[in-house]
Amino acid sequence: MSHKPDDEYDFLFKVVLIGDSGVGKSNLLSRFTRNEFNLESKSTIGVEFATRSIQVDGKTIKAQIWDTAGQERYRAITSAYYRGAVGALLVYDITKHVTYENVERWLKELRDHADSNIVIMLVGNKSDLRHLRGVSTEDSQAFAEKEGLFFIETSALESTNVEQAFQIILTEIYRIVSKKAFDPVEGGNTAGPSKGTTINVGDTSAEDGKKKSCCS
Repeated sequence: MSHKPDDEYDFLFKVVLIGDSGVGKSNLLSRFTRNEFNLESKSTIGVEFATRSIQVDGKTIKAQIWDTAGQERYRAITSAYYRGAVGALLVYDITKHVTYENVERWLKELRDHADSNIVIMLVGNKSDLRHLRGVSTEDSQAFAEKEGLFFIETSALESTNVEQAFQIILTEIYRIVSKKAFDPVEGGNTAGPSKGTTINVGDTSAEDGKKKSCCS
């Protein structure tokens, strides 16, 4: 069975986007996966995901990035959304302090539902609106350090640091996973994952990267 070249990857990592409604999660996703930005984007309903592959250490890492509504009424899908996720971008809007205040609540949800080894990056989006800033970089940096999170400020509009945010988190996940894969104590797999192995930290359910509804 011949694969199309773009279907070949060494690792598949599921990364989730979380944070309040309107902070720019969907535009971060579209900027990274399609290099698009839509000023008129509507609120996400339910769940969607997009993929993009990057190279790390000569390996092809396919990122499957999931995006969901920030509104409470769509939160019933929580556990399915987090299942198998190895990374999370916790997004707030640097111009809206309340979205930053809610970071703690999102972090609690993440820690309640996601695998304890998940790599988390705090993302202050909309850095192009610096004249409207309501959250200082120093406060966010200090909070991230206290909680053991990566931290970056991005602008999906100007395409600032969006690549870097995803590159950093995916490289860190790869670093953790490849260490585990080559550690004979972890499951006895000294040869490392075979081509196209999906790494689901703490969840062994098959996840082959095909689009499937998360909540059926």
